[in-house]
Amino acid sequence: MPDYAPQPVDRQLPTDEARDLISLVRDIAQREIVPKSAEEEEAGRFPREVFALLSESGLLGLPYSSDHGGGDQPYEVYLQVLEELAAARLTVGLGASVHTLSCHALASYGTKEQQAEHLPAMLGGGLLGAYCLSEPASGSDAASLSTKAVRDGDHWVLTGTKAWITHGGIADFYTVMARTGEEGPRGITAFLAPGDAAGLSAAAPERKMGLKGSPTAQINFDGVRLDGGRRIGEEGQGFAIALSALDSGRLGIAACAIGLAQAALDEAVAYASGRRQFGRPISDFQGLRFMLADMATQIEAGRALYLAAARLRDAGRPFSKQAAMAKLLCTDTAMKVTTDAVQVLGGYGYTADFPVERYMREAKVLQIVEGTNQIQRMVIARHLAGPETR
Repeated sequence: MPDYAPQPVDRQLPTDEARDLISLVRDIAQREIVPKSAEEEEAGRFPREVFALLSESGLLGLPYSSDHGGGDQPYEVYLQVLEELAAARLTVGLGASVHTLSCHALASYGTKEQQAEHLPAMLGGGLLGAYCLSEPASGSDAASLSTKAVRDGDHWVLTGTKAWITHGGIADFYTVMARTGEEGPRGITAFLAPGDAAGLSAAAPERKMGLKGSPTAQINFDGVRLDGGRRIGEEGQGFAIALSALDSGRLGIAACAIGLAQAALDEAVAYASGRRQFGRPISDFQGLRFMLADMATQIEAGRALYLAAARLRDAGRPFSKQAAMAKLLCTDTAMKVTTDAVQVLGGYGYTADFPVERYMREAKVLQIVEGTNQIQRMVIARHLAGPETR
């Protein structure tokens, strides 16, 4: 049996423009991302120059309007771009997803004046965003956040601490949810804070088991003054804005998870076709062939689910349940497939000489970010059976 080289994913894309876009992404990935990914992840280096290239290439504002520098692409296409980026390096795919999440509030709820002032730089001006919802004592129960925004004349003053912030300390802008009123979800308002605002600072990055190249840190707001034009939406609308962003963001995480799983499968197939034992490639053995078949099937199922949810979103139909399902299935699939890829490589899979051990460590966080998979099950169940009784 000859060595087998895995082929690129055969994507079903709606337009020639989308096909050209995927070709561009694959070219950038192979030239600029893949060659340095293992070394830079090990060193904990964030590839800011890659994000500058993505912004210059129009890849950081794909699902947003071209009126403000976006790409006018449907989510069906944008998510497949994320998948390609995540397959090359999860730090890049996840970073692009978080940046898109950070632009959502302004792009969807900002005034025309706010959008004209800020969005061009956010979408295609080389800036990098972060999304601030979680806090040290407010994770899954996001509505209990305590960061406060107090009106002071024509300004707002933000005080509090946000936690688990991707791009914390290096972002150029932060979309921040802060309490402006009563306890609970109705007292939360959204703001856009510049990364260099006086009183805004970052703690030391978290020491993580994976995604070492992607900085995650607490962000402290110590009397940060924002002019009134940096409030997004109405007072008290912030929690609804946050949930709307997370529905879309969960699709981004789902796509990144499938990209990571695809990279692990490709590595496992290439290794199994070249590794010989008992006089033949180990890919000849039925037990391993079935394992590869299951991995591929799980990936295709996850891809189909996130694309189905994306098409609902593109059609303007409700997609919250499907987004939660996609995030749940795709991230669980990434964890299973990357673990199985380590098993296929045997002892070599447990070493840093091959990327699958890194993939396995990275997959774990995808089951946690933007709503743990237990939260996703709660969201799905509410759509099926209504709210929990108390």
